[in-house]
Amino acid sequence: MINLEQYAEGNELFRAYFKKNKESLLKLVKTGQAPKALFIGCSDSRVIPDLMVQSNPGDLFVIRNVGNFVPPYKPDEDFHATASGIEYAVSVLNVKEIIICGHSHCGACLHLYEKIEDPSLIHTKKWLELGESAKTSAILSLGVNAPREELLRLTEKLSIIKQIENLLTYPNVKKRFEDEDLSIHGWYYDIETGNIDYYNAETYEFLPLSDLLENSSSL
Repeated sequence: MINLEQYAEGNELFRAYFKKNKESLLKLVKTGQAPKALFIGCSDSRVIPDLMVQSNPGDLFVIRNVGNFVPPYKPDEDFHATASGIEYAVSVLNVKEIIICGHSHCGACLHLYEKIEDPSLIHTKKWLELGESAKTSAILSLGVNAPREELLRLTEKLSIIKQIENLLTYPNVKKRFEDEDLSIHGWYYDIETGNIDYYNAETYEFLPLSDLLENSSSL
């Protein structure tokens, strides 16, 4: 039998938090959710969106999947779980920001370079096809014989950019983005340091998210 004692203890701590913040939490029940952003992140257990940015309940609408991938807009495909989450966040909840957050040491990106032999992982193999273009771009940039870790880190970052491109194939996302009613951000989380870099589309590079604080304080 699975030992659930640690989770029971954790829930006790959460119930204490709930009691302390009952008014604000029940307000979310009465008025409904109105999250500030859609956060598309990896299912990796080391990536914890609310903890990483210290957000509160109701702040983030979160979609997590293997590799933080975004399937392109194809209504006849089978990737409806992520697609429906995107549509709901953008068209119903009317979020103003979308964050696609990749991370270092991503298992999905690693397995783009390692053939999956297990026949029971049929859905995983199909899903990982969404990362192939990032792998191809990384190899073209560094060369197939580049050090494995360099290839992996670049693949992880290029994948974020590729997922942004896929995101913009969704009609309502594209329309709101072009109307400047929606902002899209690419983040790269380093699980070894806790640092987050953001993608600067003007300079085509990932820069420390903390730089935004320094820039705002100097205005």
